[in-house]
Amino acid sequence: MPAKRLVADIMTANPVSVTPRNAIRTAINLMREGGYRRMPVVDRGKLVGIITDRDLRRAANSPFVVREQWYDNFILDHIEVGSCMTPNPLTIDPSASISDAARLMRTHKIGGLPVVRDGQLVGIITETDLLDFLIELLAVETVPA
Repeated sequence: MPAKRLVADIMTANPVSVTPRNAIRTAINLMREGGYRRMPVVDRGKLVGIITDRDLRRAANSPFVVREQWYDNFILDHIEVGSCMTPNPLTIDPSASISDAARLMRTHKIGGLPVVRDGQLVGIITETDLLDFLIELLAVETVPA
């Protein structure tokens, strides 16, 4: 039987992050540039939250209010990430099993988990990482012997 695979084996190490004091425009731009849907929020080296593309859309857009462009720009430049992030997100240790990560994400209906060791952010594991791992497993299974 193959060795148990760990979160550390498939996570994205040293993910791009923002601080709670960054403007939401900064988070939006970083997410667009990197193709991310979520980013850890770090303050002085410690994970303090997570921000998702959905959080940012909610903060920046209200379909019920018609605004001038200058107002949209004001919002993007003056609302801080800390005001719309999810504080104290669920986390997982890099030595946890991949199945534990998948189970935790499924149970809590979330798309990603910051990976933390000794209080420090070391990575992030997302549903994309889990799907890539599943594809890899299925490809090995279907190779003729």
